[in-house]
Amino acid sequence: MPFTTDWRQTIRTNNRKTFMVMAMFFLIYVGIGLLVDIYMNAENYPTAPLSQIFFALITFKLFPLVTLIMVAVAGISLWVTFTFHNRLMLLGTEYHEITPENAATLQEKQLYNVVEELKIAAGLQFMPKVYLIDADYMNAFASGYSEKSAMVAITRGLINKLNRSELQAVMAHEMSHIRRMDIKLTLMASVLANLILIVLDLFFYQIIFSRRNNNNARGIATIIILLRYLLPIINILLLLYLSRTREYMADAGCVELLRDNQALASALLKINNDHLSNHDQYSAQYQQTPHENVRREAYIFDPSQAGITPSGSLSDLFSTHPNLKDRLKALGFQYNDKT
Repeated sequence: MPFTTDWRQTIRTNNRKTFMVMAMFFLIYVGIGLLVDIYMNAENYPTAPLSQIFFALITFKLFPLVTLIMVAVAGISLWVTFTFHNRLMLLGTEYHEITPENAATLQEKQLYNVVEELKIAAGLQFMPKVYLIDADYMNAFASGYSEKSAMVAITRGLINKLNRSELQAVMAHEMSHIRRMDIKLTLMASVLANLILIVLDLFFYQIIFSRRNNNNARGIATIIILLRYLLPIINILLLLYLSRTREYMADAGCVELLRDNQALASALLKINNDHLSNHDQYSAQYQQTPHENVRREAYIFDPSQAGITPSGSLSDLFSTHPNLKDRLKALGFQYNDKT
């Protein structure tokens, strides 16, 4: 049975969570750069306290070369990622773009009309490109680093098995991702996380083969060695937490656009039950389609999470999507076997 939910509070809460996660990624990234700069300068100033070297770097009395190089590399990496991301997201699938001129069926025309209606309701300036993926499983995702580059993609299985209100709810969820720049945020976090690990690895091996004898350098080397094993775990947990947070926000954004929580809850349950009923067939299709790992985080439904699993379990920490029970609860529904 449905009960009242406050989607505005959900959006506010998850906005704060997103800000904290992105701030942590930025601070970790810059912190690693400064740590390397401190290590490089510790040899030149063996008697200077580390705090003094740190202060000299952040006030530019010493030039933070490594930190600035890392910032430049991050900027270039983000530009390349944003430029080619849409192509990567569709790689390996059989798809075609739907436009008013080439919509071949009533379902395709309805899909385009639904996206156009939601574009107006969401206050977007540009119409996202609409793609139909030729696949039996039920799923959808959005991509694009800005409104102008935005796209939504939906599988044929989903368009065939959802009614109009459920289809509208799924598209409203995806349009909320575009509206709140979720793709840009998750891409930035992923790029920073990968660059952090690359820099740590390079510096880790440089430390192993170097012979710096002063206490400052040895102390920083110990910190770097510890971070090399801890940060990969921290990065994964932060990325997954960010992904789950943005899914909650997109669900709430759907309710905001439609003023209805029933349709999305119905769509999520239908998608989940369909994956359960066709588990072996869909599993084979997902595995045979190249680059599905690229799309997994962006999908509205994570196929590896099919089924209602206990909320609050340890496995939730390592999931790209919120537990389905928790998603239904956030939408204002208490799950039971007759939901």
